[in-house]
Amino acid sequence: MSDPPLPLPLPTRRIPVAFDMETRDPDDALTLCLLATHPAVELLAVTATPGTPAQLGVIREILRRLAVDLPVAARAPGSTADAVSPFHYAWLGTPSPVAGTLIAHALLAEILQQRPECTLLTGAPLHTLHELLVHHPELSISRWVAQGGFAGDNLVPASHRLEKFAGLRRCESYNFGHNKTAARAALTSPRILQRRLVSKNVTHGLAWDQNLDRQLAGLDETSAGLRLMREAMALYLHDKPLGKLLHDPLAAVAAIDPDAFEWREVEVTYAQGRWGAEPAPGSGTFITVAVDRQRALATLVAPARLTNTRTLP
Repeated sequence: MSDPPLPLPLPTRRIPVAFDMETRDPDDALTLCLLATHPAVELLAVTATPGTPAQLGVIREILRRLAVDLPVAARAPGSTADAVSPFHYAWLGTPSPVAGTLIAHALLAEILQQRPECTLLTGAPLHTLHELLVHHPELSISRWVAQGGFAGDNLVPASHRLEKFAGLRRCESYNFGHNKTAARAALTSPRILQRRLVSKNVTHGLAWDQNLDRQLAGLDETSAGLRLMREAMALYLHDKPLGKLLHDPLAAVAAIDPDAFEWREVEVTYAQGRWGAEPAPGSGTFITVAVDRQRALATLVAPARLTNTRTLP
């Protein structure tokens, strides 16, 4: 086995990020923990889809436990959707509901006016991003990083293909498919200057499982966010020992350290409910075709160091 990776040098300035999330599975909550306390991130705002009082209560409880205070907004404050999974309640108890007073697209517009270099990270279907484009035509987005999309065998090197996607050029993508109009608008808008898509074929290749959890137990220096993530995953692994695919946390890693991934510049395609991508130099849209697992995990756990383990999986 090789030695553990050396800590990666962090940017001299933290990366400003606004995060649009949902709470139907654990991924987004884990990502919020990561972003809120990562030494390379300046988390400016959180928006929730749809943004029910129960959702905002969960988000506020996570931020309270991390001693982080920042604006939180709802896309549809009056929504009565059942938008919080049982996992969140098992982990956090039943946080007091919080009535939404800020509207998501308005908050994001304010952030982008003040900090035009801010990265918009989406871990949810693209309703809020679409509303931002529709209601604020004067604004541009310098960088959008999305958990979504699919890169098939026409793009992915043979050495990086996952068996479950063998032979595929297109696949379903929940965050894009749940609002196809929004996805198409965002993927073609000239007001989004750079699009970085963290694709399904990459996020399905890295899981927080029992093996990784044991590795993380060997860290001698951890952030508050990573400690809260481990608390959540201890509960998750008790019920589902095969682990959790790290969809949204990998998208956050891509926002922090894009060099942990291999990218192709593409045009996104859609047909019969499935998404794909074709090479398109100059499109401004980049999709992941491979990930450097060691580097991605080193970014995820920063600023921690391994002590009693030899290598991350």
